[in-house]
Amino acid sequence: MKSKYILFLLIISGIVSSCSDFLDVSKELAEQRSYESIFSNPEDTRRWLMNAYVGIPDPTNIFSSNGYGHPWPILSDELDLNAQPTDWNIEQITSSHFRAHRWNDYWLYIRQANVFLERAVVIPPSGDADYIDESELVFLKAQARFLRAYYHYLLFELYGPIPIMDYLTSPEDMNIDYARNSVDEVVQFIYEELTAVAEELRDPNLGDVNTLAIPTRGTALAVRAKLMVYAASPLFNGGYDAALKITNHDGKRLFPDYDASKWQQALDACKSFIDYANSGHYELYKELDSNGSIDPDRSIYELHNSFNKEIIFARSSVNWGSVSGPSGFDGLSLPRGARGGTQGTGHLSVLQELVDDFFMMDGLDILESPLYSEEGFTSDASEDLTGNTETGTFRMYINREPRFYQSVFFNGRKWHIGGEQILFNKGGNSDNRVPNHAKTGYISYKRLHRSVYNEGTHPKSMYRPGILMRLADLYLLYAEALNEVNPSDPDVITYIDLVRERAGIPLLENVKPEIMGNKELQREAIRHERRIELATEGQRYFDVRRWMIAENTPGEGGQGGDFHGMNMDAENLEGFYTRTVIETRRWDERMYLAPIHINEMQNSNLLVQNPGY
Repeated sequence: MKSKYILFLLIISGIVSSCSDFLDVSKELAEQRSYESIFSNPEDTRRWLMNAYVGIPDPTNIFSSNGYGHPWPILSDELDLNAQPTDWNIEQITSSHFRAHRWNDYWLYIRQANVFLERAVVIPPSGDADYIDESELVFLKAQARFLRAYYHYLLFELYGPIPIMDYLTSPEDMNIDYARNSVDEVVQFIYEELTAVAEELRDPNLGDVNTLAIPTRGTALAVRAKLMVYAASPLFNGGYDAALKITNHDGKRLFPDYDASKWQQALDACKSFIDYANSGHYELYKELDSNGSIDPDRSIYELHNSFNKEIIFARSSVNWGSVSGPSGFDGLSLPRGARGGTQGTGHLSVLQELVDDFFMMDGLDILESPLYSEEGFTSDASEDLTGNTETGTFRMYINREPRFYQSVFFNGRKWHIGGEQILFNKGGNSDNRVPNHAKTGYISYKRLHRSVYNEGTHPKSMYRPGILMRLADLYLLYAEALNEVNPSDPDVITYIDLVRERAGIPLLENVKPEIMGNKELQREAIRHERRIELATEGQRYFDVRRWMIAENTPGEGGQGGDFHGMNMDAENLEGFYTRTVIETRRWDERMYLAPIHINEMQNSNLLVQNPGY
């Protein structure tokens, strides 16, 4: 096949958002070009499909709730947005802006894929002209089917049961109206689509970064596995009492009663992916030291800043931003005083509840470990057995696990370039005591690229993939499904420990052998490990909902109540290190699912709303 996939990279990496107007589904009738004209041209055919890629979430766009935004870390018990003094959580989840974009945009992308599936055909070669042969058409249509299934999946995880749109309707028909399909129907549709396209997509090829964003066979199997774990979880499997009462206008129930066999189905889907991954297609990313041992700090950092075999699915068109100005993920995540200037905003604060959940270096949590203390400051750097802090560090931050130091930037820590000590407390650094800066006394450190610096010849920006799915997530999902079906299987602990080993902390089989085979304790361990390993990557929002623990108190998975940071108003340093309520968030049971936008409800005779709205 001729080299055509440079086009994939060009379009997905930015040009896609400014494609010709005829590629905008909402404008297709206003354009002079016909379908026949578009789909008789190989380049235009591919461009039509590439525009359907726009809806893939951008994990760097955590400040926006638009169609492809990724606000989940801020909407859960992980981060807080410094410039937003109110409860952004409830405002965004229930606002018309949030609902309109999330619901409406994905139906446009699904329609884009449906048009392609109906209209795209083989375009025979003619001389030296470009062409699309049967083999390429099969591959392109497999991508379109994946995207259609994936967008149904994204809608499902947020809204629950949705209409299934697996066919093309005429946009001229102003009377189109659709009822919601049931949970089981939606899951079956997505499952069957992903199963079919897995046979037609290709294996991952790490050596070809031009095709990074193109779904692979592994991507389809991974999304399918995650889908089935969702379907088996309480939210979608009989655990949400209010939802069990929701019916369509014809009396059709949308949510099923509990079915224990769904955990076996989830396990089968997870095992299918694990077998595929372990056949050489994926592996946990590891950097080794000079002795051949895992270097957890480098492993965790480089994982998010390189192309590697842990990545299952990523978006290539991302906005990491530039440190030459406060924009994008990198520019908005840096503290003032860290770059030889005052442009940093420290826009993303880490909540104390997440800080407290990181393990200690002995693999135990802070309530169990003898290494943990909140008594004063270190008198010698040797008190920190990890070597990650300086003399005078508050003892809450010493002897923590590597993922803590790769995720949280705390008061008194030195910046990685320049070595400036960053002090958020009042009177510590005049540059840092500005309104809403480091609102909790912490800023998010994970996924920042540590070569960017706003001075001299240092790079001001640095590209890396926007990771959406990675192997550690699927290892823990496999352990979760296996624990629900057969908690005595030793692989439950084995797959948790594979993640802990790379993270540089002792294995559960060594520090907590008493939990082995105990379903409840292993479930708790899996949930804790997901909380830390996947922190701020967009999984927590959906995990606490599908487990139905969001109604708990903060610190136990709860999403409402008082959330804490350090005391930013303290007059002295000692007073700063006091847990202080920085925001009281509202939680309603209805927030287990997002509401369908009111305009959609008013214009439909068939749609029914989610519980509580």
